Amino acid sequence: MARASRLLWQACLALPCLLWPLQSAHAAVPADTATAPGLDHALAIQASQAAIGRTVGEHILRNRDGRPVALSSLRGKPALVSFIYTGCFQVCPTTTRSLQESVQGLLKSVGANQFNVVSIGFNQPADSPQALKDFARKYGIDQPNWDFLSPPAATVAALAQDFGFMYQATPAGFDHVLQISILDAEGRIVRQVYGESLSPADLGEPLKMLLAGQPVQTPGLLDQLADRVRILCTVYDARTGSYRVDYTLPLQIAGGATFFVLMVGFFINEWRSSRKAARRRRA
Repeated sequence: MARASRLLWQACLALPCLLWPLQSAHAAVPADTATAPGLDHALAIQASQAAIGRTVGEHILRNRDGRPVALSSLRGKPALVSFIYTGCFQVCPTTTRSLQESVQGLLKSVGANQFNVVSIGFNQPADSPQALKDFARKYGIDQPNWDFLSPPAATVAALAQDFGFMYQATPAGFDHVLQISILDAEGRIVRQVYGESLSPADLGEPLKMLLAGQPVQTPGLLDQLADRVRILCTVYDARTGSYRVDYTLPLQIAGGATFFVLMVGFFINEWRSSRKAARRRRA
């Protein structure tokens, strides 16, 4: 039993070493960003989730032709809203292409003119109407229900706050949460969808519920944890200047869980052995 106690003490000493990498996995910015700390992802997710149920305020933006467009003009149909910056060469294009594939599938499943899609350029003044027009042309986005909108620089902060969207400037560009906000026909945010790659169900299920007049439920705790893991597993690679999928976090979680189960089994076995030895001594 003394041996088991000694091993338990050693395991307790080792546990912080197993958990420390999980705590540091929030970093998703270049290692040399000493002067511009990265985004606090826990706070960003909290702000994003807090926006669910919020009706987006009135904002006037400009479309690719420079004409003013009020967000309220999109009401009457559900809408999918994303934030991008045109100077991004990796994550925003990848996320936009993933959204485009989902939109093409949705057009087939729910029909054209049933919903709107909006991509908002938040890096002002760089994300001008012309820059957004070039971005859409470059990636072959020409769906008639998809607008690329440029907000005035003075209103970006309030606009982002309405959507629960947070971002942080870094030497490599911007560190931001990859989110698609799903709005109902009244302009109210009903769900936030996260991640660089979207599955057809991520947007299709809540959109179909909205079109059917059914309430969209907030994802449960397990779904939100899965979204958190999906974001944390997308990390910045300082060598390539792009984001990549990092499987360290799930591997660490699996390794920690396996270690815990094995240690519990070991101590149960030690306890049973000590009980049997005590019975033999008494006999």
